[in-house]
Amino acid sequence: MGPALSPLGAPSQSKDWSSFCCCLEPTLACTVLGYVHPECDFIAQLREDESACLQAAEGGPNATLGCPRTWDGLLCWPMAGSGEGVTLPCPDFFSHFSSEPGTVQRDCTIAGWSEPFPPYPVACPVPLELLTEEKSYFSTVKTIYTLGHSISVVALLVAIAILVALRRLHCPRNYIHTQLFTTFILKAGAVFLKDAMLFHGENTDHCSFSTVLCKVSVATSHFATMTNFSWLLAEAVYLTCLLASTSPSMRRAFWWLVLTGWGLPLLFTVTWVGCKLAFEDVACWDLDNSSPYWWIIKGPIVLSVGVNFGFFLNIIRILLRKLEPAQGSLHTQSQYWRLSKSTLLLIPLFGIHYIIFNFLPDSAGLGIRLPLELGLGSFQGFIVAILYCFLNQEVRTEISRRWHGHDPELLPARRTRAKWTMPSRSRAKVVTSVC
Repeated sequence: MGPALSPLGAPSQSKDWSSFCCCLEPTLACTVLGYVHPECDFIAQLREDESACLQAAEGGPNATLGCPRTWDGLLCWPMAGSGEGVTLPCPDFFSHFSSEPGTVQRDCTIAGWSEPFPPYPVACPVPLELLTEEKSYFSTVKTIYTLGHSISVVALLVAIAILVALRRLHCPRNYIHTQLFTTFILKAGAVFLKDAMLFHGENTDHCSFSTVLCKVSVATSHFATMTNFSWLLAEAVYLTCLLASTSPSMRRAFWWLVLTGWGLPLLFTVTWVGCKLAFEDVACWDLDNSSPYWWIIKGPIVLSVGVNFGFFLNIIRILLRKLEPAQGSLHTQSQYWRLSKSTLLLIPLFGIHYIIFNFLPDSAGLGIRLPLELGLGSFQGFIVAILYCFLNQEVRTEISRRWHGHDPELLPARRTRAKWTMPSRSRAKVVTSVC
């Protein structure tokens, strides 16, 4: 039996332990950008339990003898007669740290409720070394994706400057590349803004923090993510049209891609913002794990990734058909090498790696999902800029012309159209790139 308290007194160590647990976990959530926050569910559940406990205490009969119903910061202790002992299990939150849930006992004495026994830190332990390791892990992931986005932004800005400055590279294909590069920059900027707004201090109550600028940063992040997926899809649509058509006329199609590539994400984001304002204006709008309105954002993204994967398979099928090898093992190996190279080049351009986790819950496989989506995904813009600008033969040729002092006035002001073709068995030429 522990030391007794006054009838209405709550043990200070339980309040301290609940405050410690509530403040500790949001620190871990800070770096898990864009994912569900189970610790906020725990805090919300605590608040609901406290409210229910206090309402029950007010509505119940007055305990003249014994101990009244009371809330100690973690558990609601029911009314008990003098001399009775009450045993309650630890809150569900602590099951994340131990497979065997602990129990806490308090005795009702003449002086009131006793101190919990064993003490909360013993009965409901939180392994601080594990939390320290997790905090270090999430901090490392945040450092990696911050570095990745920074490098990507620099590379993408240089790539856009090159494609815009060299007039001979002005064509629908490179215009689409430029739009995609811009969405990667916008996405990186949204990540930086969201980090600055949501996670600017360790003492921030992440689960209840709510400001206009914070909500704007979350909405901007969703818009940037949707535009990025939208233009990944536009790349797939454009390349499919080039491969499927023998005389492509992409100018009109390009403007339709511009309209849908920017317009649809804006429409879905505005719709989501309206729903949040009208029906779910809580916290900072970043806790979407159980919100039905989250599918206004996630639904189109899931659909675009699925459609993109279908385009990817279709393009591989077309390439297999158009690159049918002639007789001879050497030529066969060469053709399959070209096919493998083309396939690998399309993966970052189409965002095929997103298919791995696209149809899983947001909380599934976080140990793998975080490094892939946040870490590796932050370098996707850099990889795309390298493959589709810096290593592009046209770009290198144009830069070489300028570098070696060729007078641009002696060259055609603009190459209207150059076609790269691949032979098929029927000897027909199929356009695979137009610029």
